[in-house]
Amino acid sequence: MQAASYGKRWYLVQCKPRQDRRAQEHLERQGYSCLLFEQQVERLTKGKLVYSNEPMFPGYLFIHLDRVEDNWLPIRSTRGVSHIVTFGNQSIPVPPEVIERLQTREIENPSPVFEKGDKVVINEDGLQNLEAIFVARDGEERVLLLLNILQRQTVVRVPLKRVAAIA
Repeated sequence: MQAASYGKRWYLVQCKPRQDRRAQEHLERQGYSCLLFEQQVERLTKGKLVYSNEPMFPGYLFIHLDRVEDNWLPIRSTRGVSHIVTFGNQSIPVPPEVIERLQTREIENPSPVFEKGDKVVINEDGLQNLEAIFVARDGEERVLLLLNILQRQTVVRVPLKRVAAIA
């Protein structure tokens, strides 16, 4: 091996189902440096919008190891860990640019796209370019809109991606 291949590199660890945080906690207690990238997710639960942090790569975390200096044996018997990801029985380091991008990217906090009463325009077939008023979210991908049709107000369900704010 060349000297350039030595030194700490990031490797991918597959975790047991829904045990990403447990694996990270136990690996860090053993002195390993780990990264578990998370993102804030917006969900509709019991009729209310709830924000929670969830793993960006469910079932995986990154571990910083030296091929020569670090002891890899305890990793696979660590609680929550399934194994280090290999290709052809060879653990391959994650390119440093990938880790840098993930570390430096700005995690945007999702906020509701629209607030109750906002004026929007619909870009859905059959309702093209109609103005409406945002009422509420109806699940993760649909919204309820108040549409004025023939002098009557009607509530319609439209995919969120087919609605735009009026500037």
